[in-house]
Amino acid sequence: MTKLIIQIPCFNEAETIAATIADLPTAIDGIAAIEILVIDDGSTDGTAEAARAAGAQHILSNGANRGLAQSFQRGLDASLRLGADIIVNTDGDNQYNGADIAALVRPILDNRADIVVGDRQTASIAHFSPLKKRLQKAGSSLVSTLANAEIADAVSGFRAFSRHAAMGVTVRSSFSYTTETLIQAGRRRMRIACVPVRTNKVERPSRLFRSIPHFLVRTGRTMLRSYAMYEPLKIFAVLGVLMMIAGAVPVVRFLVHYFAGDGSGMVQSLIIGGVIMMIGAISAMFALIADLVAYNRQLLELTLERVRKIEYTLEAQQTAPKKRLPIEKLREELKAIRSRTGA
Repeated sequence: MTKLIIQIPCFNEAETIAATIADLPTAIDGIAAIEILVIDDGSTDGTAEAARAAGAQHILSNGANRGLAQSFQRGLDASLRLGADIIVNTDGDNQYNGADIAALVRPILDNRADIVVGDRQTASIAHFSPLKKRLQKAGSSLVSTLANAEIADAVSGFRAFSRHAAMGVTVRSSFSYTTETLIQAGRRRMRIACVPVRTNKVERPSRLFRSIPHFLVRTGRTMLRSYAMYEPLKIFAVLGVLMMIAGAVPVVRFLVHYFAGDGSGMVQSLIIGGVIMMIGAISAMFALIADLVAYNRQLLELTLERVRKIEYTLEAQQTAPKKRLPIEKLREELKAIRSRTGA
């Protein structure tokens, strides 16, 4: 039996949540059960009550506003605990066409992908400005390069995760999960697919960012941090080499004048060049240290994924005692992992 949970992170979406839920499919070929989980991110307009009245089976309240990224992560964790085999994330503003969820989960059902991103085909969206279309294309190309995967619409929030992929996702950003999860998944060699989806026009302005420059700064910072976690050697090594090359220019200038018999007035070039080259060398050494730290982080991610599997297995067995496995052995393994990691 394949269970699908559709999670909807919401913040003050009381006006649109009912329409969003009504648009979701109730049956999909290959899916035995479909449930809806709404993550209420500290709404003050009665979003949770409206979602419950509209038919959402599960309501998760953050209590206070934690942001989209952390609401998304809490939704994944809750969906896994509820026994989801596939998790679909969509928005509470009814931006995405719910009927396209069937196409979104198909690559996972066919075992062709671990994560599927809904491609809004932004180039053909009439209410997107030319600038926004160009930025979407450039941003998706950059994320594709960083993730080492072909991604048509990197900031689309309409996406599906297999249980295995959701186990391995850990979002630490306080802004958005979209680019961070893709870079993380790509660097972990997960299979990422894209399918075209339809969208509805949303009249209200985005609550995630104040302006396009604000969005670019926050997203760029998230992308750099995510990539640096997996490829710090490349970043610091390239930075170090570029600085050493830059420092070599004034040093060579000094040497040329020195051997020409006119080096007395060029000592400042030697000093400046030497300092820059020294900083470059230090950056190159940092690259080695950062690479070791990144390797350790990947080991911690694998440990966290294993801990999640054990925890969710134990919880599932407690709710289904007739299918018990050696729980004591699982508990001992979980205790040993926690003692090693300090969790």
